[in-house]
Amino acid sequence: MQINSAKELNVYKKAFALSMEIFNLSKKWPPAEKYSLTDQIRRSSRSTCANLQEAWSKRRYEAHFISKLTDCDGENSETHTWIDYAMECNYITKEQHTNLIEESEAVGRMLGSMLNKPESFLLKQ
Repeated sequence: MQINSAKELNVYKKAFALSMEIFNLSKKWPPAEKYSLTDQIRRSSRSTCANLQEAWSKRRYEAHFISKLTDCDGENSETHTWIDYAMECNYITKEQHTNLIEESEAVGRMLGSMLNKPESFLLKQ
């Protein structure tokens, strides 16, 4: 099966679903967090998907592709940290934390697989 868009990748779908889950949960957080934790976690979770789209468009050049995938992985790791903060601040339950962390780790594993075998995603010259 030929993949024509980053949106067709399972990792993109999973990362997008995670960012939307975070968005919906964070709607209930205190207004005082609007420009700090809420903004940070929304930005990093969305940036994982945005960087994946950029990586996909740079598949012609392995180094650029890997660089953008590395950015994806970094944004996902940042999201992981903000999820921990959300739990410590009692904005999410332990169960929600566990779910979000499991999803973030799954995204990380998928990105890791792509980073380990980038050639299978590159455009043929």
